[in-house]
Amino acid sequence: MAKPAQESAAAEENLPPASTPHQFSLRDLTGRELHDAIRSVPVSQDDEALTEVKLTGAAGQANQLMNLDHPVRIEVEGSLGDYACALNSQSDIRISGAVGHGVAEGMVSGKVRVRGNAGVGGGAAMAGGTLAIYGSAGDRCGAGMCGGGIFVRGDVGDEAGVGALRGTIVIGGDSGKNLGDAMSNATVFIRGRASSLAQGVRTRRVGSASKRPLCRFLGHVFAREEEEEEEEDLRLVQEEDLLLVQEEDLLVQAEDKEWSPEKLKMAKK
Repeated sequence: MAKPAQESAAAEENLPPASTPHQFSLRDLTGRELHDAIRSVPVSQDDEALTEVKLTGAAGQANQLMNLDHPVRIEVEGSLGDYACALNSQSDIRISGAVGHGVAEGMVSGKVRVRGNAGVGGGAAMAGGTLAIYGSAGDRCGAGMCGGGIFVRGDVGDEAGVGALRGTIVIGGDSGKNLGDAMSNATVFIRGRASSLAQGVRTRRVGSASKRPLCRFLGHVFAREEEEEEEEDLRLVQEEDLLLVQEEDLLVQAEDKEWSPEKLKMAKK
């Protein structure tokens, strides 16, 4: 038997209020106090809906949100200084402003999204996770990274990806000098122009083998409500020796499948 409308309305009024983000101010707490406060926030039992934490009072403070290891979503209103979110693990952090040098340095897992620009060394020595910078980044972005992925919608400075061992860097704009120096097994995509490529590095069109992981990475970077980045204009930046190996593999395939010279030429682009 259906409940009367008055009883249903009364029942709705007695429902607990919708969950609101846990809120803290960077003006009121030291870095250690903020770290402990975030660690005290209960973890959601729903993997698809992380507990939300809202941080106010961000005005360029350095060394904030370092070494977090807590699966929550943190919304930061404002800008942070140097080494924001360094050594992050599990946390999904979204910063509405800019950051200083060393953002997400040494990150292990989780996500860091920066709506403004980033300084030198963004994502340096990353081992995992995703760093998305929706502005531009300074020199040595992704230096020494050994895993994870970095997306920069704007430009990057000199020596992006220097010494990177693994991982993915996607550059939506231009890069500075010496792009890809001393890289080994890392993958870099660029839409714009590089001031110069490092010795032994060259670019090529993104083939189907590279496009699949690129599409997966871009889909991982962007939330569903955001406009996704198109991958058609991006070019692959890799060590010349690796590209030569790939071209030798193509020659073997061409011989086995009796490709025409025109088809082989298209496959090499």
